[in-house]
Amino acid sequence: MATALAHRVLMLAVLLAVVFAAVELLPGDAATAGSERGATAADIAARRHQLGLDRQVWVRFWDWMTALPTGDLGTSAQEQKVTALLADPLPNTLILGLTAFTLTVVLSLLIGCWAAARPGGLTDRITGHLSTAAFALPEFVISVVLLLVLSQWTGWLPAVTVTGSDGMPAQWTMLIMPVAALVIPQTGWNVRIVRGALADQAATPHVEAAHLDGLPVHRVLLRHQLPGAVPAIATGFATTTGMLLGGAVVVETLFNYPGIGNVLAGAVASRDTPLIAGVVACAGAVITLVLLAADLIREATLGERV
Repeated sequence: MATALAHRVLMLAVLLAVVFAAVELLPGDAATAGSERGATAADIAARRHQLGLDRQVWVRFWDWMTALPTGDLGTSAQEQKVTALLADPLPNTLILGLTAFTLTVVLSLLIGCWAAARPGGLTDRITGHLSTAAFALPEFVISVVLLLVLSQWTGWLPAVTVTGSDGMPAQWTMLIMPVAALVIPQTGWNVRIVRGALADQAATPHVEAAHLDGLPVHRVLLRHQLPGAVPAIATGFATTTGMLLGGAVVVETLFNYPGIGNVLAGAVASRDTPLIAGVVACAGAVITLVLLAADLIREATLGERV
């Protein structure tokens, strides 16, 4: 576990270094992006010195990384603690992501098992085509279609998310379209994984022996095929975590959802490197834990070292 965790943490550190370098390559910086109209070069230079932007990027990255283990995500260009700026939107994104992840897992297992119970049949073929089409659709396309059908044409659901006094969506119905926009493509992806993993298990000797013994199809599927397919399915679901959080950035912006997606979009526009890195660090930590759990499941099931 220690080795796997160290490997994932190293990957996250490399990702954060890339984030710092990428923001540095963008035109302008936080001083110029936040400068007022009519600001002189001296004003911008003073602002750059105040924000520490006159130091080398690797020095700023080192200072930020050395403070990270203490829970300090740095100070944003607005001179506010990044942890304070993420205190409200991060739980909202986690609620959105966890809801979408739970529905994705349930729907993928149900649909994948249903198709695997009838290999080569009409249900299996239709499921395969629909799942491929669902995964091929980007989140923003699904979001636009949902907005047109469920909001503009029918008026069943609100087009944007309105927050209450606690910073959360004012109504639970405001979660339906953002969650659906995330669930549809990821369900298509994971149905293919579940179906493929179960097909691989169907060719194993013990499953063929179970069929020859006359056991019911559903019992063979649940008792013999599904346990052996768990490692591949768990890896697919772990990969989905990153895709869900990545898609949340687009979905939250389209639906005005109060999550880290809107925060990240604003941070990129203002070249706010500490805030961008803070968002990436939080999302990366969640993905790292999920991938580590998938590695441990594979090790426990197959006896493979992670």
